Amino acid sequence: MNQLIALELAAGPAFVEAIQQIWADGDAFAPIDPRLPAAEHAYVLQSLRPAAVIAIDGERSALPNGRSVEPGDALVIATSGTTGLPKGVVHTHQSLQASAWATTRALKIDPSADHWLACLPLAHIGGLSVVLRALLTGTRLTVHDGFDASAVTRAALHEGVTRVSLVTKALRQVDPALFTTVLLGGAAPPADRPANCIATYGMTETGSGVVYEAQALEGVELRIDPEDLIWVRGPMLLRAYRVGTDDHDPKTSDGWFATGDLGGWHDDGRLFVSGRQGDVIVTGGEKVWPARLEPLLSQCPGVAEAAVTGRSDAHWGHIVVVHVVPSDETHPPTLEVVREFVKEALPVWYAPKDMVIHQQLPKTALGKIKHAELRD
Repeated sequence: MNQLIALELAAGPAFVEAIQQIWADGDAFAPIDPRLPAAEHAYVLQSLRPAAVIAIDGERSALPNGRSVEPGDALVIATSGTTGLPKGVVHTHQSLQASAWATTRALKIDPSADHWLACLPLAHIGGLSVVLRALLTGTRLTVHDGFDASAVTRAALHEGVTRVSLVTKALRQVDPALFTTVLLGGAAPPADRPANCIATYGMTETGSGVVYEAQALEGVELRIDPEDLIWVRGPMLLRAYRVGTDDHDPKTSDGWFATGDLGGWHDDGRLFVSGRQGDVIVTGGEKVWPARLEPLLSQCPGVAEAAVTGRSDAHWGHIVVVHVVPSDETHPPTLEVVREFVKEALPVWYAPKDMVIHQQLPKTALGKIKHAELRD
């Protein structure tokens, strides 16, 4: 019977070797973030129900109430849900192979000459997919236990690393010219990024990015439904969600997966993503997309970082609220300054009606803002 093995090892060679051994045994693995607090750690194990765990010290121990996996399953990775028990996304060897080779072909990677660096958290698909891509295509791999700008630079200069996956915050701390390709995920990539920095769109359910620079990878199909919801179909999609005692396949009978993101097509046929289905703010009957407003706000004088949420309002339905980390804590920007800045570039209904000052914004390990923690 095929088992699920929770893997809590720190990122590094031992983590990679453990994956290979688990697969050789016919089992699947579930990466568990070693930074999780005890309560969240317990929630993840309760939801995924692995049969055993390999702890941070390398010791393996059995767990009660373990549930088997289907033949062909390779990976169960927890989503980053903010409420309730997290769901496990189940990927097969086949879906991981499809993802790995779609990226390899798109980037024209030569497995005999190229060298991947994994330096993002391995409990998230953005970091883990680098490891899996290298293993499944036979490409050289170096794994760092977290991002360190000086270590990343040394890897490029002295260890032959040619390809890396980063988030925008990390990109600002290294020289992109050191690499043949830098894949960018997480928060919105900078518009002025160098040509070798590739903006990706994907999610845990797609195994990695499936859209590079607004164009679908080979084998990936996209469609936009009448409600502007983005759907994706391709061989790299998850097999099912795993929660407790059940597996649930979220795909339609003909293989389409609803991403939960809204978007559309540019005039040249490329994809644009407006934001999450539940993120749009309707104020006075007009739609405001945080994903469109937040990059603009980061350019506003006096603003170091910004996030946008909506707040219920008796008159407007909802109002736009901007959450600002000022570049100078002693002289934060005023709401009026921010409003006038926004109105120079976007319709007036995008201008926020309230502002909250923060020392820092809550974020995931990959740098995505946790908007749910900012909402009233």
